[in-house]
Amino acid sequence: MTVNASAPDRPSNYRWVVFALLALAYLLVYFHRTCPAVVALDLMKDLRAGPALMGYLASAYFYPYALMQLPAGLLSDTWGPRRTITIFFLLAGLASLGLAWAGSVATAMTARVLVGLGVAMLFVPTMKILTRWFPVEQFALMMGILMAVGGLGVLSAAEPLALLSQAVGWRGSFLAIGAATVVLSVAIWFMVRNGPEEMGLAPAAGTAGQASAPAIGIRQGMRLVLTSRGFWPLAVWFFFTPGVFFSFGGLWGGPYLMQVHGLSKPQAGEVLNMLAWGMIFGSPLLSWLSDKVLCSRKKVLILTALGLTGLMALLLLFPDSMGHYQLRLWFLFFSLFSSAIVVVGFTTAKELFPVRIAGTATGLVNLFPFLGGAILQPLAGLALEGKVQTAPAAAYRGAFLIYLVSALAALAASLFLKDTLPGRRQGERPANS
Repeated sequence: MTVNASAPDRPSNYRWVVFALLALAYLLVYFHRTCPAVVALDLMKDLRAGPALMGYLASAYFYPYALMQLPAGLLSDTWGPRRTITIFFLLAGLASLGLAWAGSVATAMTARVLVGLGVAMLFVPTMKILTRWFPVEQFALMMGILMAVGGLGVLSAAEPLALLSQAVGWRGSFLAIGAATVVLSVAIWFMVRNGPEEMGLAPAAGTAGQASAPAIGIRQGMRLVLTSRGFWPLAVWFFFTPGVFFSFGGLWGGPYLMQVHGLSKPQAGEVLNMLAWGMIFGSPLLSWLSDKVLCSRKKVLILTALGLTGLMALLLLFPDSMGHYQLRLWFLFFSLFSSAIVVVGFTTAKELFPVRIAGTATGLVNLFPFLGGAILQPLAGLALEGKVQTAPAAAYRGAFLIYLVSALAALAASLFLKDTLPGRRQGERPANS
């Protein structure tokens, strides 16, 4: 399909249809990612799994997710993002249906691996599509909105999932979410396109020529990313910061609230809802703070790393001393500092490299959060093994020490980050954007 030469030089309104479908898919990605926190005790009872084994079961999502980030970038740059999303998101839906029927830990772990494999191919291709449909200056804002929608996925995996699982069981819940994932994958195939040019629409401002720009080879693209001095501090930051969120917010936060504070499942879901609200409001807020107030990516990343370190120190020192409303406030800021902040991190990654290797660069960067989650989830589980039944507060202190060290490592990495934004103060675009 050719571009309509008479089309006005402004973004097409159809971009909102594209964004809505991809954002809804991203909501489901976060649901799949964080749902074990609420149903963890049910899964442990039904599948006869202890804390360490449950940690491995939950982290089975993260290993394939991490390993598929580079292929996600490469397939986005070769197959095209729309095809990549559709095929793998369909796999995730079918695997979720399989998880609902799992009768053993081995079967559940296999299904969880396939879910992780399928949803792994959503975020990087989505970023590539957004670079084509939205003007350059709107990218950080759209990323903030996308992350906010991801927060709705966290919200749906907290109190709503707790209520649903009480009504139809955890198996019925996964049947429903698997069916929704399958339906959405079909809708994306029929309604989403890689760029406006494929529908005869004018390209968004600042994106003209991206589709026809000379491609950068796979080896050259990887070499450009991996040899960049700005890449590795960002990779370390991504390993520890979202890694802590995935480990505690995505798995052990729910059992902690129930075992240490004695909350019921719905009460724990209410507290875990704050993770979602932190993302929903925090992602656009931090984008705005970075773009308009501090005019810096690096300053925002350093400040939130300091905040995360303080929060983990507080939990280590006083694991069982906070009341219900204090816990809600703690989880709100925890989400802000460890999850919502990734919108600034990904915008930094995008601005570090040419748009022609946006998929490869984002895929390589996006490998590290899920490696962090894959390692920190079972590591925290090992810290809890054998102790949580007799002395839960003391057992969780071991996990919180791991999280505090991780937060300190993220803070150290943030000090070495390259700031990609200051050029915009003079009305310039970031280098290589």
